[in-house]
Amino acid sequence: MPKPVHDPLRLIASARKALGIQAQALEELAAGFEADPQSPRSAALIKACEMLLACKGKVIATGMGKSGHVAHKIAATLASTGTPAFFLHPAEASHGDLGMVTAQDLVLALSNSGQTEEIVRILPLLKRRGTALIAMTGDAQSTLAIQSDVHVLVKVAREACPLNLAPTASTTAAMAMGDAIAVTLLEARGFNAEQFALSHPGGALGRRLLTMVGDLMRTGDAIPSVDREADTKAAVIEMTKKRLGMTAVVDQQQRAVGIFTDGDLRRALETGSDFLSQPIAQWMHRNPACLGPQALASEAAHMMESRRITQVLVTDAKGILVGALNIHDLLQAGVV
Repeated sequence: MPKPVHDPLRLIASARKALGIQAQALEELAAGFEADPQSPRSAALIKACEMLLACKGKVIATGMGKSGHVAHKIAATLASTGTPAFFLHPAEASHGDLGMVTAQDLVLALSNSGQTEEIVRILPLLKRRGTALIAMTGDAQSTLAIQSDVHVLVKVAREACPLNLAPTASTTAAMAMGDAIAVTLLEARGFNAEQFALSHPGGALGRRLLTMVGDLMRTGDAIPSVDREADTKAAVIEMTKKRLGMTAVVDQQQRAVGIFTDGDLRRALETGSDFLSQPIAQWMHRNPACLGPQALASEAAHMMESRRITQVLVTDAKGILVGALNIHDLLQAGVV
């Protein structure tokens, strides 16, 4: 059977049209929330956010089919941005999982039609438990919208599907609305990067946000260091021995007063002088780049990049040398 021949330009045009419909749906959704807090849709959004912020239990997102997939994603976004949440399948709720829901929780129900049977079926039970209900639908006169404590209207003019049947623009709008609410709550809570990291300990994101300089730095005998009264030859030997491309220069109290690097060594060689017998203080860089062990490793990476260096010294609150960090340590840990 011969393969169908498709017009490449028509394929591109179809994709652009679908994206355009969804983009327009988002623009219309945003325009519906006026700056006036008293306007019906804006007032509903404000009340929904206030209820979510006041929730003493968990936010339980629910929905069937494509709305269920969107609800699952919204729950995950809420949970990772400071609002404890999980997804509950509405069909399973009628077969025992409703026991997960308490009066302290808040249910966020998604249904474009607002008439999804599996959700409508559990509404009386939610009311009986005293569980708050926020509905997100495309029909303000639907059963779900009317029986909810707050209804957030997420209505689109048409689906991106040429048959106007497959949930496309409507699910895009619902997901964007969920993200907008999650971001609004995040800002209202003053949720910061450190708190975000606690929910994302795995992968590159967790490494960037949670790994501290003290977790990666070289310590003890692994720290290249010479006394400020040492000659340059001793510094070169220490650099070679410790293989970090530098050595710290310290005073008698072990405070970091300078750093001597491979670059400094090359510059000394270019002078043609007998620099090895000269004091290291003559060649070292004073006021070296230093961080505390509690600084994030990502901060060390930023310092190296902005200053165009490949190593930093680690000092305590009194300036005493406690560690050393090289760009390769950050690369090996996956921080950069």
